[in-house]
Amino acid sequence: MKINTFFYSIQQGFKNIARNSTFSLASMATMAACIFMFGIFYILVFNVNAMVQDAEESVAITVFFDEGLSEEQIKEIGKEVEKRTEVREMVFISAEEAWESFKEVYFEGNEEYAAGFSENPLANSANYAIYLKDISKQSTLVKYLESIEGVRDVKQSQSVAETLTEFNKILSVVSGGIIMILLCVAIFLINNTITIGISVRREEIAIMKLIGATDYLVRAPFIVEGIVIGLVGASAPLILLYVLYDKVVIYVAEKFAFIGSILEFVSPYILFQGLIPIGLALGVGIGFLGSIWTIRKHLKV
Repeated sequence: MKINTFFYSIQQGFKNIARNSTFSLASMATMAACIFMFGIFYILVFNVNAMVQDAEESVAITVFFDEGLSEEQIKEIGKEVEKRTEVREMVFISAEEAWESFKEVYFEGNEEYAAGFSENPLANSANYAIYLKDISKQSTLVKYLESIEGVRDVKQSQSVAETLTEFNKILSVVSGGIIMILLCVAIFLINNTITIGISVRREEIAIMKLIGATDYLVRAPFIVEGIVIGLVGASAPLILLYVLYDKVVIYVAEKFAFIGSILEFVSPYILFQGLIPIGLALGVGIGFLGSIWTIRKHLKV
């Protein structure tokens, strides 16, 4: 592609936007509204996912062992369990640590009661707390643990695991549905704008073809038009969302301290590190696909 052809296509693309300024602005506004709604939904889903992940990370499977099993034997079993792909982290709690923890909780302020025990009443309570990479794999790991010789009991939070797994599934389905609706609306608006541009320039395009213009030279300005509409339409709401998110997080932290103590919002840097490239890619992609689809449908060159 010659450099002058490239710049001609860009120039004509901007001219198309200026000629159809009303429809172009309407498409940009619709694109901005779609990306803004997508951004809000992305922020909500991202924060909810982070909170769900924190909840998942706090859910542990507790494994107790047969009486008489030595600490060395328990740790050998632990080494084998740790090799499992489901396991994220394992914490060993010895019988002494279990007794000390018990005393802190139940004998706080009455330590003299604990002194009445000459031996550790929790001598057979050594256990492993196992944290998973994916909470939905809990049942698989529990079945494996129960099959190990020397394991006396396996405690799991089945209802919590099932709730979190179902919530993640619902969130994924709803997210996909809303994103598809937003994409269809944006493509429809860009399609209308470029269709009008083709109608306005139909005679000019016919003359260009008569004097030997290539298909690329005719189509390129409309592709540029779609990309610019998508890029501008996506950039504005992303900037607005960044400013608003930062202010909302600060406002909630100051005015509703109790919410801040329960919920921990994702930092703007981490959040928008993903949202900005995704939002811009969506805008450009929708503009490009919308223009290609419209050209093939309405422009016979």
